[in-house]
Amino acid sequence: MMRFVFSLSLMFMVMPLAAFASERLGRSLVALECERGVFLSWRFLATDPKNIRFHIFRRENSLWRRLTDETLTVTNFTDTKVERGKSYRYQVRAFVGNNEIGRSKEVAVTITGNPKPYISIPLQGKYRAQKVAIADLDGDGEFDFVIKQPDFNVDPYQAPGYWKPSPDTYKLEAYLRDGTFLWRHDLGWSIELGIWYSPYIAYDVDGNGRAEVLTKAGEGDPREPTGHVMKGPEWLLMLDGLTGKEKRRVPWITREGYEDYNRASRNFLAIAYLDGRSPFIIMQRGTYGLIRVFALNGQLRTVWKFEANRDSPAFGQGAHCLHAADVDGDGKDELVIGSACIDDDGKLLWSTKLGHPDVCVVADIAPDRPGLEIFYGIEPRRKSDGICLVGARTGQIIWGWDKPTTHIHAQGMVADIDPNHRGMECFAGERDFPEQCWLLSARGEILLEGKIPTLSPRAVWWDDDQQKELLIGRRLIHWAIQKELLRIEGTLVGIADIVGDWREEIITCVDGELRIYTTTNPTNRRHRCLMQDRQYRLGVAAMSMGYFCPPQLSKFDLP
Repeated sequence: MMRFVFSLSLMFMVMPLAAFASERLGRSLVALECERGVFLSWRFLATDPKNIRFHIFRRENSLWRRLTDETLTVTNFTDTKVERGKSYRYQVRAFVGNNEIGRSKEVAVTITGNPKPYISIPLQGKYRAQKVAIADLDGDGEFDFVIKQPDFNVDPYQAPGYWKPSPDTYKLEAYLRDGTFLWRHDLGWSIELGIWYSPYIAYDVDGNGRAEVLTKAGEGDPREPTGHVMKGPEWLLMLDGLTGKEKRRVPWITREGYEDYNRASRNFLAIAYLDGRSPFIIMQRGTYGLIRVFALNGQLRTVWKFEANRDSPAFGQGAHCLHAADVDGDGKDELVIGSACIDDDGKLLWSTKLGHPDVCVVADIAPDRPGLEIFYGIEPRRKSDGICLVGARTGQIIWGWDKPTTHIHAQGMVADIDPNHRGMECFAGERDFPEQCWLLSARGEILLEGKIPTLSPRAVWWDDDQQKELLIGRRLIHWAIQKELLRIEGTLVGIADIVGDWREEIITCVDGELRIYTTTNPTNRRHRCLMQDRQYRLGVAAMSMGYFCPPQLSKFDLP
């Protein structure tokens, strides 16, 4: 069964939700036609007083009519008195007592009789996005989108027949929340088509209220006759999120010293609040061997450098993702680079020495113990602990798989999907043996073996309860009752709380269209916008690079 190792952590207090300079978010009212009429939902913000209440208004013949008799404590409402063929405009207004304290932007919807469970953002051509970055590009309090296209990826792994030259160049494209196209930036032939060659993120790093876009870029056309890019200048570019114009650049981490093309081609970006107050840019090169990590401020000035060479316990401990989280409760973010963690000052905090993990998720998985945990699925063969849970503060194993593993693969899953077990459920499995996959409780108990036909199911807050639902392929399933709630179309590119209330959106891309699937399920639960939790927000920022890892809150309980 499982191997349990308990560490002493009684002196480590439960971490509070850290305050940080988040985006100045608006109410983000969304109106979507549904079978019952028009479903409306909006944000409850961290700055809202607890006694805030809401009224819904609908505009008719240039006059606003109030639809709610009594003020609402919840952040959703269904207008059932609508007619097919008519268009309606809505607004939510906030009150404290009898005093109005704010109004949302107006939103419009036309009743077609054919409701669709998503918001559509047309793209500039019949291509698909490979990745999407989510940030406020124009400072209006709404989240906008920066996509990378085309949807094509080649890994730098050099096995014969595996790698192939890029048929095109990557382009970054920016769109406002209402679908307005802003700009395109062609990364050119100095960047190969693969997620490891050109990580990018969008975030307000200079504090001007509008997000910048940060991307790894090259210069000219340094391709070898084979199509490989193995030389030439490499840069970290900062682009203005509203215009796409370059603001500044600094050299990327050098290729020199890496063992081969495969290892030199693994690149990452992240945002971290290293001082607890301001966003810093993190860039990383290397996963399987040599690992270098640089921290830069909002002006792209380097504040520290970290290197894990062969003499370091962190050598070869990298993952396919990069997590920023306050693992030690000091209000500052650390960097979980895989099976090792870097402190906010750039020094190694700990290394498990378990090896490269394919699955690496940082969350409050076991809420009855203090602090955060990390769930690992280790790729190299191991006699034990190939699947394990460790304390994020120390890297010490809490429980581990006591049987040999050969190659734990893909991104796994960590989410509370079962109300019968306290904490989050954890899922991982073997690459070469589909029947060898396991759903485990936060205590390491085996809840299910096999039965989930993917090594990377996704989990989404969607209905009216505290548990997430499982997205398996195109089907969103309420796990506890095995009920299908939704079918999606297209390539999955994101999961995040970006519009409406605290439930999450599922972002996909079909040819020529970005789709934002959003729930129309009423709920009596009111929770703060998830994007105002720092760890969750930074997880969304990192979602546009590396392996797709859904964001995680800093605490088990919803805010």
